Amino acid sequence: MSPLFINFAYIFSGALFILGLKMLSSPSTARRGNLFSALGMFVAIVVTLLAQGLDYKWIILGMAIGTGVGVVAAVRVEMTSMPEMVALFNGFGGISSLLLAWAEYHQHPEMSVFIAIVAFLSAFIGGVTFTGSMVAFGKLSGKITQKAVVFKGQHLINAAILVTALGAAALFCMTPASGFGYTLFVIIVLVALGFGVTSTIPIGGADMPVVISLLNSYSGLAACAAGFVISNTILIVAGALVGASGIILTKIMCKAMNRSLSNVLFSGFGTKTAAHSEGDGPQGEIRPATAEDVYYILEAADSVVFVPGYGLAVAQAQHVVKELGDLLEANDTEVSYAIHPVAGRMPGHMNVLLAEANVPYDQLVEMDDINPRMDMVDVCVVIGANDVVNPAALDDESSPIYGMPIIETHRAKTVIVLKRSMNPGFAGIQNALFFAENARMYFGDAKASIQDLVAEFKGD
Repeated sequence: MSPLFINFAYIFSGALFILGLKMLSSPSTARRGNLFSALGMFVAIVVTLLAQGLDYKWIILGMAIGTGVGVVAAVRVEMTSMPEMVALFNGFGGISSLLLAWAEYHQHPEMSVFIAIVAFLSAFIGGVTFTGSMVAFGKLSGKITQKAVVFKGQHLINAAILVTALGAAALFCMTPASGFGYTLFVIIVLVALGFGVTSTIPIGGADMPVVISLLNSYSGLAACAAGFVISNTILIVAGALVGASGIILTKIMCKAMNRSLSNVLFSGFGTKTAAHSEGDGPQGEIRPATAEDVYYILEAADSVVFVPGYGLAVAQAQHVVKELGDLLEANDTEVSYAIHPVAGRMPGHMNVLLAEANVPYDQLVEMDDINPRMDMVDVCVVIGANDVVNPAALDDESSPIYGMPIIETHRAKTVIVLKRSMNPGFAGIQNALFFAENARMYFGDAKASIQDLVAEFKGD
C-alpha cells in the first residue's frame, strides 16, 4: 500500500472526525455525527492494519472479544448508568495509550529524547486517566463514597508524587535504553496509577460532570502522545481533537458552576457544608400537593417548563414525562424543557435522556435562553433537580454554591417540585425553593408521580 494512499485515507478519516465532532454540537445532528466519526475510525483502522502487514489472528480475536463486550454493555446498561460507562470508556482509552507506549518502548528501547518524552507523557497521562476514571466510576456507581475524601497534607502528597514522576521522567529521557531506564519507566507507570487515585478521590460527586469531561480530555492527550510514539498521524489527530474538545467542555462546565478548574480539583468541595445541611439550611412551611392538585394546576396553565435533574434519570421517568408533555400540548399548553449544563452526572446527561424519549429538539431550551422568559412561565415542573434550581446560589453569600448560575424556577408563577423526600442534593445543602410561597412539593417516585398525572389527564 503506497504512502500516498495511506496519507490520503488518514486525511479523509480526520475530515470525518472533524465533521462528526461539529455535528455533535447539535442534538438534531448528533446521531449522524457519531456515525461519521465511527466511519472515520473504521477507515483509519483498516488502512493502518493493511499498511503494517501484521499477523491478524490476535487482532481479529481482540476485536471479536471487544465487540462482544461492547454489544452486551450497550444493550444492558441503563441510562442511569451511562455516566459510569463514560468513565469506564475514558479509563480504557487511558490504559490503551499506556500499554501502547510501554509495548513500543519494550520492543524498541533505543529511542530519541523526543520519543522518550512523548512515551513518558503517554504512559503517565494514560495511567492517571485509567485509575482516575476507575475512581470516578466507583463514585458514580456508589461503590465508593461520593463525598470528597480529604486528609491532612493531601496536597503535599500529590505534589510529591508529581515531582517524583517528573524526576523519574527526566532521568528516563536521558537513558531510555539502559536497564535503569526500564526500571524508571515502570516507576513512572506505578506513580501515574497512584496519582490518578490521589488526585480524583478528593473530588465530590457534585463535581463529577467536570471530572468526566476532564478525564475525557486526558484520554485524548494520552492518545495524541501515543501517536507520536508510533509515528501514526491519524492517532495524533484523533487524540488532539478529543483532548481539545474535552478541555473546552471542561471550561464550559466550570463556567456553568461559576468555579475555576483548580477549585474543582483541589477544594474538596462538599466537605465543609455542615452549616448548610438538611437540618441547618433554609426552613419554613412546605406545601405538599396531591396528583389531583397538580393536575388542576397544569390543566389551567398556558405554559409549562419541565426542569429535569438526576432524579429523572434514577426514576427512568423520561418516557412518561414525554407522554405528559404530549397531553399538555393537546390541551393547548406550550411545553418546553429547561436544560442546565451540569444537571445529572455527566455533560449532556439530560439531553441524552430526553432524546431517548423522542422529545423534540426544539423544545430543549438552554439555561441562558429560558431564564429571561421565566417571569412569564405559568408552571415550572422540577423533576429531581436540586442544586441547579437553588435560589441560594443567587442571594446567600455564605452558601457553597453562591454565584453558580441556576435555572431561576423561583420566578415562575407556580413551581411544582417532584422529589422523594426533603433530602439535599449533591452539594449537601437544603434548597430554599422548597419553602417558597409559589412552590408545591409533590412527593414520591418521579415515574409513579408522573404516571398518576397522566392518568388524571386521561380521566382514568
